[in-house]
Amino acid sequence: MRVVSRDGTPIAYTREGSGPALVLVGGALDDGSENAPLVPALAAHFTVYNYARRGRGGSGDTPPYAVEREVEDLAALAAEAGEPVHLYGVSSGGMFALEAAAAGVPVARLALYEVPYDPSPDAGGRYDEYRERLAEALAAGRRDGALELFMRLAGSSDTEIEGARQSPYWAGLEELAPTLAYDAALYGPPPAARLAAVTRPALVATGGGNEFFEYAADALAGLLPDAVRATFARQGHVADPSVVAPALRRFLLAEGPTSG
Repeated sequence: MRVVSRDGTPIAYTREGSGPALVLVGGALDDGSENAPLVPALAAHFTVYNYARRGRGGSGDTPPYAVEREVEDLAALAAEAGEPVHLYGVSSGGMFALEAAAAGVPVARLALYEVPYDPSPDAGGRYDEYRERLAEALAAGRRDGALELFMRLAGSSDTEIEGARQSPYWAGLEELAPTLAYDAALYGPPPAARLAAVTRPALVATGGGNEFFEYAADALAGLLPDAVRATFARQGHVADPSVVAPALRRFLLAEGPTSG
């Protein structure tokens, strides 16, 4: 299925289940595949919309890019649902979920997992440099180099990067590499003024095993007016649907505590 965003870009999505509308917002280098295993785990309680962000999978892409276009994509999905939607944003997808809520997209509740804001004092300069180098690599057609820059930013070692290059998934990642610039637009310190405008209840969760994401989540929870901080115990950056789904159900449906 597809919905047409305000600028005419088609946005591909799947819809499954019944109940309140829940939109899954993927992070960098994800075309919706990463969230796909979560859909059947949630479909008994929600109408789940899993979409490919613009420039990915079956979705179109209309230049020039701006964060506002992705907000409009989420607004189009909310209009398709016909009701205020819950948003579950994973990694940088959480940043776009928050931007949508701050911009006035009709949102009921938000759940956010390991959002990569960086509250450290030198974050602004480091991410500016990353954006510059990423733009240079992409302008030169060096998708391989763009992926390496992203992996180094995420803390990958030389061995891990070389292993990824040799994997059968590398070619697919290269196809998605231009969209790294889209996520990079929001990297850096948490935008305190915009976050203050997000008045809907928000779950700010981490997997408990990464100091960077714990630090980021604590800062984010402190800036949101109505936030609950939670841990999905013993989870990595891609969390197990059997852990995530019950926590989302409890929070989004206001059934009780959310920590695993």
